[in-house]
Amino acid sequence: MKFMKLGCKPDVFYSSNGVRSVTSEIRTDLIIQVNETRYLLHKFPLLSKCLKLQKDCSENPESSQLQVIELPDFPGGKDAFEICVKFCYGITITLSAYNIVPARCAAKYLQMTESVEKGNLVHKLEVFFNSCILKGWKDCIVTLHSTKPFQLLSEELGITSRCIESLVSKVNSNPMKVSISHSQSSQKGEIEETHTTKRWWGEDLAELRIDLYWRIMAALKSGWKVPPNLIGDALKIYTSKWLPKISRNLEKRSTLTSESDPSGSQSRKLLESIISLLPVESNAVSCGFLLKLLKAVNILQASGFSKLELARRVALQLDEAKVCDLMIPSVPNNSDTIYDVDIFLNILEQFVLQSQSQHTSCQRTMQSAENDVCGSEGCRSSSALNGGMVKVAKLVDGYLQDIARDVNVPLSKFIALTEAVPELARLNHDDLYRAIDIYLKSHPELNKRERKDLCRALDCKKLSFEACMHAAQNELLPLRVVVQVLFSEQARAAMAGGHVTGLPSNIKALLAAKGTEPSPPGSLSTTTSTPQPHDQWLKSHHPSVSSLKTKVDADHDESADESLNVKQHGLIPSVPKKTMFSKFWLKNRVENEK
Repeated sequence: MKFMKLGCKPDVFYSSNGVRSVTSEIRTDLIIQVNETRYLLHKFPLLSKCLKLQKDCSENPESSQLQVIELPDFPGGKDAFEICVKFCYGITITLSAYNIVPARCAAKYLQMTESVEKGNLVHKLEVFFNSCILKGWKDCIVTLHSTKPFQLLSEELGITSRCIESLVSKVNSNPMKVSISHSQSSQKGEIEETHTTKRWWGEDLAELRIDLYWRIMAALKSGWKVPPNLIGDALKIYTSKWLPKISRNLEKRSTLTSESDPSGSQSRKLLESIISLLPVESNAVSCGFLLKLLKAVNILQASGFSKLELARRVALQLDEAKVCDLMIPSVPNNSDTIYDVDIFLNILEQFVLQSQSQHTSCQRTMQSAENDVCGSEGCRSSSALNGGMVKVAKLVDGYLQDIARDVNVPLSKFIALTEAVPELARLNHDDLYRAIDIYLKSHPELNKRERKDLCRALDCKKLSFEACMHAAQNELLPLRVVVQVLFSEQARAAMAGGHVTGLPSNIKALLAAKGTEPSPPGSLSTTTSTPQPHDQWLKSHHPSVSSLKTKVDADHDESADESLNVKQHGLIPSVPKKTMFSKFWLKNRVENEK
């Protein structure tokens, strides 16, 4: 920290009966009232350097008695006033980043300029500010802190803007540099660096209020010299300091308000400012951090634009998310559900659209590749896309299990989520089955048609042995699903037991077809007017199962014209999008296997 001393005389100020005065043999002839403090002073040393006091005294000349001047709302109060007065008397004053702002504002108020006297206080403060304060990292930080009570004057005098420009310049010169401004002395007198990470400047800037912080970070972003990941790290540091509650207990419907900000307007402004500073590059911040911001947006009821922007950015990195981070509390008084299902549906829809666009781009790259290197790069991008979709499918199933317990989650939204991801993205349906089972238990009022629609996306061929055994005894499932589970498990057992060659040719053909051709979206099995191969096999091997299936077919015929219109939700038109996406998913997977 830099400092400057002016004057050489000892401090002779004293207080008596609430009045501040100067020890002197010369009689005082001026009374100055600064806010609540009264000063008994001498005209000569003050008027020779302060143009404002000259004007005030000339307007009311009173030579025979003490002249009184009132200075209401003096910038910096009595402390800043005494700095100026002591300078006029030649008393030693010490200036630093901690008091230069109030001193500079007070000197401007009293008009202590070069036109009044050469080497006046304004000139000396400007020299110190430009040559010392702006050269030091910590000095600029402290100076910006001290501008809070003098925001308008600091802007007018250029103090704020010059400090910001200095800090931005220092960060841009070497974003990875470790600060030595925060060094402290050890017991041996040696200098030790307290910050050893690449985020040193982010930690220091996090001490600033949001308006100053936003201006600095916006300048750093526009300069393109600081890597986006460092910008992201700095934003996380600032957020954890000023919105600490977003990192814990946000799954509860608590608020981020406080006694000093009961309406949450300050926190809302801070949150929206942070969102506006997020780097445009994907992966500059983690998906978990974006989802925490999204939780805070819901709780603070920030702008709709902020919510949609975060949803768009989360969709770009959805395969990195965790189920716990996706449990976003719903907007208070706006929804009966515990969690905001609509926002996740929106995120999922955007993820599918973005994945489709990326796949198309990969296909074009592969087709236009001029050499094998470019082609292999396209293959790797395509494989990464497939892997991301599989992760998201598993993520969706985990999310479904959590929201299934909420009795207020509408069936239409639950089904929309089950059918939002491409059919081939689910390599295993155990998690989906668990979610459906939980939903059935939490919603016993569902009728036959609704239970059938709920199980529409479930593929029994992709259930594990344990899940099949559970499903076969699950009284809440539609009978058609139970029959399909029994048939699939019996066929699997026959193949695993080495009796595949003993099966009728039509059964082997049926099993082969089921293993290579996915069922159409929205259906579990097909029924026609002619006997099917698996019906004949069931009659000969499992009469009880066959009778169940006959009953199910009858039930199905009665309600064949009933279907749940998931599109009424309005966020994700499930069947058309799912079918379209499944086509390029399958095509891409076949190409990779080749």
